[in-house]
Amino acid sequence: MSNAVKIHSFPLSGHAQRVELFANIAGIAHQVINVDLANGEHKKAPFLALNSAGQVPVLEDGDTVISDSNAILVYLARKYAPNYLPTDAVLEAQVQKFLSLASGEIAFGPCNARLVTVFNATLDADFAIATAHNVLKKLDAHLEDRAFLVGESPSIADIAIYTYTAHAPEGNVSLAEYPNVRRFLANVEALDGFKPMATTKAGLVA
Repeated sequence: MSNAVKIHSFPLSGHAQRVELFANIAGIAHQVINVDLANGEHKKAPFLALNSAGQVPVLEDGDTVISDSNAILVYLARKYAPNYLPTDAVLEAQVQKFLSLASGEIAFGPCNARLVTVFNATLDADFAIATAHNVLKKLDAHLEDRAFLVGESPSIADIAIYTYTAHAPEGNVSLAEYPNVRRFLANVEALDGFKPMATTKAGLVA
């Protein structure tokens, strides 16, 4: 795998999993290097030389090093899988909107709710759950009569939104009221190369 990109990851990180998921679905040769977060490997050299913020994921592609999961998705799509990032101005803007949603309400909602239950994070669980339901209502309405978030085919928008949405129940966020969201998750899971993130026994799935 000498030509494979390297993904510095952590098995229970949704941010890292979205990068692994995209690499699998898009057929991008890659090597996963799991970082020992429990023992603080991400806060020590040499990892800090890759990402001074001390966070996963980090992508290495030869001499190119990129951190931030959404930035990595854009890079991988542009370089290796252009079908997943449309060049039409309107469609590309829509993709960017969902990348912003992933780093905004998805992060502050289902992601943070899961951080509380899975990692005992000292965050406001009630606020995270309320934020999660707010964004899920928006997604469910958007996905009416849609298979994917943007256009007629999967894009990195779907990848960015998928993981923390699928694992929302681990943060005590039920998906029962959002049939279009559940259908969307099933559509992503049906893609060739789909790789799930391990489910933790927390929240509603405890």
